[in-house]
Amino acid sequence: MTRQSHHRFGLLRTSAVALALAVPLAMAPVFTTPAHALFGGFGRIVYDPTNHAENLLTAARALEQINNQIASLQNEAQMLINQARNLTSLPFSALSDLQRNVDRTRQLLAQAQNIAFDVQQIDQLFQQDYANIPQTATDAQLVADARARWGYTVGGLQDAMRVQAGVVGNIDAQRAQLSALVGESQTAVGALQATQAGNQLLALQAQQIADLTAVIAANGRAEALVEAERSATAEQGRVQRERFLTPGSGYQPGTAQMFHN
Repeated sequence: MTRQSHHRFGLLRTSAVALALAVPLAMAPVFTTPAHALFGGFGRIVYDPTNHAENLLTAARALEQINNQIASLQNEAQMLINQARNLTSLPFSALSDLQRNVDRTRQLLAQAQNIAFDVQQIDQLFQQDYANIPQTATDAQLVADARARWGYTVGGLQDAMRVQAGVVGNIDAQRAQLSALVGESQTAVGALQATQAGNQLLALQAQQIADLTAVIAANGRAEALVEAERSATAEQGRVQRERFLTPGSGYQPGTAQMFHN
Protein backbone atom coordinates (compact mmCIF):
# COMPACT_ATOMS: atom_id res chain seq x y z
CA MET A 1 0.00 0.00 0.00
CA THR A 2 1.33 3.38 -1.05
CA ARG A 3 1.46 6.42 1.13
CA GLN A 4 -1.37 8.01 -0.86
CA SER A 5 -3.60 4.99 -0.47
CA HIS A 6 -2.88 4.83 3.24
CA HIS A 7 -3.81 8.49 3.60
CA ARG A 8 -7.08 7.94 1.70
CA PHE A 9 -7.98 4.99 3.92
CA GLY A 10 -7.42 7.10 7.02
CA LEU A 11 -9.73 9.78 5.72
CA LEU A 12 -12.46 7.23 5.07
CA ARG A 13 -12.15 5.80 8.57
CA THR A 14 -12.31 9.27 10.10
CA SER A 15 -15.42 10.08 8.04
CA ALA A 16 -17.14 6.87 9.19
CA VAL A 17 -16.45 7.61 12.84
CA ALA A 18 -17.77 11.16 12.42
CA LEU A 19 -20.91 9.85 10.73
CA ALA A 20 -21.48 7.33 13.50
CA LEU A 21 -21.23 10.06 16.10
CA ALA A 22 -23.49 12.39 14.13
CA VAL A 23 -26.45 9.97 13.86
CA PRO A 24 -27.26 9.79 17.62
CA LEU A 25 -26.88 13.51 17.88
CA ALA A 26 -29.37 14.01 15.05
CA MET A 27 -31.89 11.63 16.67
CA ALA A 28 -31.49 13.07 20.17
CA PRO A 29 -33.84 15.88 21.34
CA VAL A 30 -32.65 19.34 20.61
CA PHE A 31 -31.92 21.55 23.64
CA THR A 32 -31.73 25.27 23.54
CA THR A 33 -28.60 25.33 25.57
CA PRO A 34 -26.03 27.68 24.04
CA ALA A 35 -22.95 26.09 22.69
CA HIS A 36 -20.69 28.20 24.87
CA ALA A 37 -22.44 26.73 27.89
CA LEU A 38 -21.58 23.15 26.96
CA PHE A 39 -18.12 23.51 25.64
CA GLY A 40 -15.39 25.58 27.07
CA GLY A 41 -12.58 27.09 25.30
CA PHE A 42 -10.73 23.74 25.13
CA GLY A 43 -13.76 21.48 24.19
CA ARG A 44 -14.78 20.56 27.78
CA ILE A 45 -18.48 20.16 28.91
CA VAL A 46 -19.43 23.05 31.18
CA TYR A 47 -22.34 22.83 33.79
CA ASP A 48 -24.97 25.55 33.37
CA PRO A 49 -26.94 26.04 36.66
CA THR A 50 -29.60 28.20 34.99
CA ASN A 51 -30.46 25.53 32.45
CA HIS A 52 -30.43 22.86 35.16
CA ALA A 53 -32.83 24.89 37.30
CA GLU A 54 -35.21 25.35 34.40
CA ASN A 55 -35.20 21.61 33.73
CA LEU A 56 -35.93 20.88 37.40
CA LEU A 57 -38.77 23.42 37.40
CA THR A 58 -40.29 21.81 34.31
CA ALA A 59 -40.06 18.37 35.91
CA ALA A 60 -41.61 19.66 39.15
CA ARG A 61 -44.53 21.16 37.27
CA ALA A 62 -45.11 17.92 35.41
CA LEU A 63 -45.02 15.98 38.70
CA GLU A 64 -47.49 18.44 40.24
CA GLN A 65 -49.91 17.93 37.35
CA ILE A 66 -49.67 14.16 37.80
CA ASN A 67 -50.33 14.51 41.53
CA ASN A 68 -53.35 16.72 40.81
CA GLN A 69 -54.73 14.15 38.41
CA ILE A 70 -54.23 11.40 41.00
CA ALA A 71 -56.00 13.49 43.66
CA SER A 72 -58.87 14.20 41.25
CA LEU A 73 -59.29 10.47 40.56
CA GLN A 74 -59.25 9.74 44.28
CA ASN A 75 -61.93 12.39 44.89
CA GLU A 76 -64.10 10.95 42.13
CA ALA A 77 -63.73 7.46 43.58
CA GLN A 78 -64.66 8.72 47.06
CA MET A 79 -67.65 10.56 45.60
CA LEU A 80 -68.86 7.33 43.97
CA ILE A 81 -68.42 5.48 47.27
CA ASN A 82 -70.42 8.15 49.11
CA GLN A 83 -73.16 8.02 46.49
CA ALA A 84 -73.35 4.25 46.90
CA ARG A 85 -73.65 4.69 50.66
CA ASN A 86 -76.34 7.35 50.28
CA LEU A 87 -78.36 4.97 48.10
CA THR A 88 -78.05 2.05 50.53
CA SER A 89 -81.46 1.10 51.94
CA LEU A 90 -82.08 0.72 55.68
CA PRO A 91 -82.08 -2.99 56.58
CA PHE A 92 -84.51 -2.43 59.50
CA SER A 93 -88.23 -1.71 59.39
CA ALA A 94 -90.64 -1.17 62.29
CA LEU A 95 -93.62 -0.28 60.10
CA SER A 96 -95.30 -3.69 60.47
CA ASP A 97 -95.17 -3.47 64.26
CA LEU A 98 -96.48 0.09 64.17
CA GLN A 99 -99.33 -0.98 61.90
CA ARG A 100 -100.26 -3.81 64.28
CA ASN A 101 -100.41 -1.38 67.20
CA VAL A 102 -102.63 0.97 65.23
CA ASP A 103 -104.92 -1.90 64.19
CA ARG A 104 -105.19 -3.04 67.81
CA THR A 105 -106.31 0.40 68.93
CA ARG A 106 -108.79 0.65 66.06
CA GLN A 107 -110.26 -2.73 66.98
CA LEU A 108 -110.77 -1.56 70.55
CA LEU A 109 -112.59 1.52 69.31
CA ALA A 110 -114.65 -0.57 66.90
CA GLN A 111 -115.75 -2.82 69.78
CA ALA A 112 -117.35 0.09 71.64
CA GLN A 113 -120.49 -1.15 73.35
CA ASN A 114 -124.02 0.14 72.87
CA ILE A 115 -123.26 3.61 71.47
CA ALA A 116 -120.34 3.46 69.02
CA PHE A 117 -118.40 6.30 67.41
CA ASP A 118 -120.95 6.76 64.64
CA VAL A 119 -122.79 10.06 64.18
CA GLN A 120 -126.02 8.63 62.79
CA GLN A 121 -126.22 5.91 65.41
CA ILE A 122 -125.58 8.42 68.19
CA ASP A 123 -128.32 10.74 66.91
CA GLN A 124 -130.79 7.88 66.63
CA LEU A 125 -130.17 6.48 70.11
CA PHE A 126 -130.15 9.89 71.78
CA GLN A 127 -133.41 10.79 70.11
CA GLN A 128 -134.91 7.50 71.24
CA ASP A 129 -133.60 7.08 74.79
CA TYR A 130 -132.47 10.50 75.97
CA ALA A 131 -134.41 13.29 74.29
CA ASN A 132 -138.01 12.09 74.46
CA ILE A 133 -139.48 11.01 77.78
CA PRO A 134 -143.26 11.10 77.28
CA GLN A 135 -145.53 11.72 80.22
CA THR A 136 -147.80 8.94 79.03
CA ALA A 137 -145.09 6.29 79.40
CA THR A 138 -145.82 3.61 81.93
CA ASP A 139 -143.71 3.10 85.00
CA ALA A 140 -142.30 -0.10 83.52
CA GLN A 141 -141.29 1.76 80.37
CA LEU A 142 -139.62 4.52 82.41
CA VAL A 143 -137.67 1.95 84.41
CA ALA A 144 -136.60 0.13 81.23
CA ASP A 145 -135.42 3.38 79.62
CA ALA A 146 -133.47 4.33 82.74
CA ARG A 147 -131.83 0.90 82.83
CA ALA A 148 -130.88 1.22 79.15
CA ARG A 149 -129.27 4.60 79.75
CA TRP A 150 -127.39 3.24 82.72
CA GLY A 151 -126.12 0.42 80.50
CA TYR A 152 -124.86 2.92 77.94
CA THR A 153 -122.97 4.80 80.65
CA VAL A 154 -121.38 1.70 82.14
CA GLY A 155 -120.49 0.45 78.65
CA GLY A 156 -118.83 3.77 77.80
CA LEU A 157 -116.75 3.66 80.97
CA GLN A 158 -115.73 0.08 80.23
CA ASP A 159 -114.78 0.99 76.66
CA ALA A 160 -112.64 3.87 77.90
CA MET A 161 -110.80 1.59 80.30
CA ARG A 162 -110.25 -1.04 77.60
CA VAL A 163 -108.80 1.54 75.22
CA GLN A 164 -106.57 2.85 78.00
CA ALA A 165 -105.34 -0.67 78.74
CA GLY A 166 -104.60 -1.28 75.05
CA VAL A 167 -102.65 1.95 74.71
CA VAL A 168 -100.63 1.20 77.84
CA GLY A 169 -99.90 -2.24 76.39
CA ASN A 170 -98.41 -0.57 73.32
CA ILE A 171 -95.90 1.42 75.39
CA ASP A 172 -93.41 -1.43 75.84
CA ALA A 173 -93.41 -2.24 72.13
CA GLN A 174 -93.03 1.44 71.27
CA ARG A 175 -90.08 1.78 73.64
CA ALA A 176 -88.28 -1.14 71.95
CA GLN A 177 -89.05 0.24 68.49
CA LEU A 178 -87.81 3.69 69.49
CA SER A 179 -84.53 2.29 70.80
CA ALA A 180 -83.99 0.23 67.65
CA LEU A 181 -84.79 3.13 65.30
CA VAL A 182 -82.51 5.54 67.15
CA GLY A 183 -79.70 2.98 66.94
CA GLU A 184 -80.27 2.51 63.22
CA SER A 185 -80.31 6.27 62.69
CA GLN A 186 -77.03 6.77 64.55
CA THR A 187 -75.27 4.00 62.60
CA ALA A 188 -76.69 4.97 59.20
CA VAL A 189 -74.05 4.79 56.46
CA GLY A 190 -75.75 7.20 54.09
CA ALA A 191 -78.45 9.78 53.60
CA LEU A 192 -81.07 7.24 52.49
CA GLN A 193 -80.71 5.12 55.62
CA ALA A 194 -80.83 8.21 57.85
CA THR A 195 -83.95 9.45 56.03
CA GLN A 196 -85.69 6.08 56.28
CA ALA A 197 -84.90 5.82 59.98
CA GLY A 198 -86.23 9.35 60.48
CA ASN A 199 -89.42 8.51 58.60
CA GLN A 200 -90.00 5.48 60.80
CA LEU A 201 -89.43 7.60 63.90
CA LEU A 202 -92.10 9.98 62.60
CA ALA A 203 -94.40 7.01 62.01
CA LEU A 204 -93.83 5.89 65.60
CA GLN A 205 -94.67 9.37 66.82
CA ALA A 206 -97.83 9.39 64.68
CA GLN A 207 -98.86 6.05 66.18
CA GLN A 208 -98.39 7.43 69.69
CA ILE A 209 -100.49 10.47 68.79
CA ALA A 210 -103.18 8.14 67.41
CA ASP A 211 -103.20 6.18 70.69
CA LEU A 212 -103.47 9.42 72.64
CA THR A 213 -106.34 10.55 70.42
CA ALA A 214 -108.12 7.25 70.98
CA VAL A 215 -107.79 7.57 74.75
CA ILE A 216 -109.08 11.15 74.70
CA ALA A 217 -112.01 10.15 72.50
CA ALA A 218 -112.93 7.17 74.67
CA ASN A 219 -112.72 9.23 77.87
CA GLY A 220 -114.74 12.04 76.32
CA ARG A 221 -117.37 9.57 75.17
CA ALA A 222 -117.66 8.09 78.65
CA GLU A 223 -117.98 11.53 80.25
CA ALA A 224 -120.58 12.54 77.67
CA LEU A 225 -122.64 9.43 78.43
CA VAL A 226 -122.49 10.17 82.16
CA GLU A 227 -123.73 13.72 81.59
CA ALA A 228 -126.40 12.51 79.14
CA GLU A 229 -127.69 9.96 81.66
CA ARG A 230 -127.74 12.61 84.36
CA SER A 231 -129.74 14.96 82.17
CA ALA A 232 -132.15 12.21 81.13
CA THR A 233 -132.59 11.14 84.76
CA ALA A 234 -133.41 14.70 85.71
CA GLU A 235 -135.94 14.91 82.91
CA GLN A 236 -137.49 11.60 83.87
CA GLY A 237 -137.74 12.78 87.48
CA ARG A 238 -139.55 15.91 86.32
CA VAL A 239 -142.04 13.84 84.31
CA GLN A 240 -142.71 11.49 87.22
CA ARG A 241 -143.15 14.43 89.59
CA GLU A 242 -145.64 16.09 87.28
CA ARG A 243 -147.55 12.85 86.94
CA PHE A 244 -147.66 12.47 90.71
CA LEU A 245 -148.82 16.04 91.27
CA THR A 246 -151.45 16.02 88.52
CA PRO A 247 -154.96 15.85 90.10
CA GLY A 248 -156.76 12.62 89.43
CA SER A 249 -160.48 11.92 89.01
CA GLY A 250 -161.07 12.15 92.78
CA TYR A 251 -163.38 9.97 94.86
CA GLN A 252 -166.18 8.13 93.07
CA PRO A 253 -168.96 6.47 95.08
CA GLY A 254 -169.52 2.77 94.66
CA THR A 255 -171.05 -0.26 96.26
CA ALA A 256 -169.15 -1.90 99.09
CA GLN A 257 -169.98 -5.21 100.72
CA MET A 258 -169.00 -5.42 104.34
CA PHE A 259 -169.94 -9.00 105.23
CA HIS A 260 -170.20 -12.21 103.34
CA ASN A 261 -173.49 -13.95 103.26
